[in-house]
Amino acid sequence: MLGSEEAKELIRIGRLAVLSALEGKEFDVPQELKDRFGEKRGVFTTLLTHPEKELRGCVGVPQPVYPLWKAVVHSSLSAAFRDPRFPPLEREELDRITWELSLLTDLEEISKEDLPEGVRVGIDGLVVEKGGSKGLLLPQVAPRYGWSPKEFLEFTCLKAGLSKDCWKDKGVKVYRFQSEIFEEVEPWGEVKRVESLRCG
Repeated sequence: MLGSEEAKELIRIGRLAVLSALEGKEFDVPQELKDRFGEKRGVFTTLLTHPEKELRGCVGVPQPVYPLWKAVVHSSLSAAFRDPRFPPLEREELDRITWELSLLTDLEEISKEDLPEGVRVGIDGLVVEKGGSKGLLLPQVAPRYGWSPKEFLEFTCLKAGLSKDCWKDKGVKVYRFQSEIFEEVEPWGEVKRVESLRCG
């Protein structure tokens, strides 16, 4: 379980990585923070306009392949510059953007017999995978749109570029995960734990 002050430090790492990139400078995380945030975790970074809270970028590292500090740097840079839905972030925008971090638990496969009832809306995020196709939706997406467990499955299938009923097919794997979410109250400001994330 991460505290708000620790989350604030992680968000600052992400912000400084983006600021350094915008200014064409090298950025290195202090060794003390690398040591403290060395556990491998899946992370999503969401950028929102302030105060409108409109989505400006959302990219993540779903699997725990990087130490937490590195996953935050990678996802922050990707959300700022590599989300295909948006143009790259510009320097004048940075002070009008707030950060949200979603820290993911490990993926747990759900058996076909437990679907769709095994999907807990508002608690679970979903991953649908078949061959090289994969779709992920965070836990907060389904309640935001009022989806049922079945609809949540269907939209995750569509996110993977597959048919909405693909979760029934042999060879398709469905996983669930949970997340801790933190957001900046204002740009470069305090950080609080939240229950919703504007990403999907």
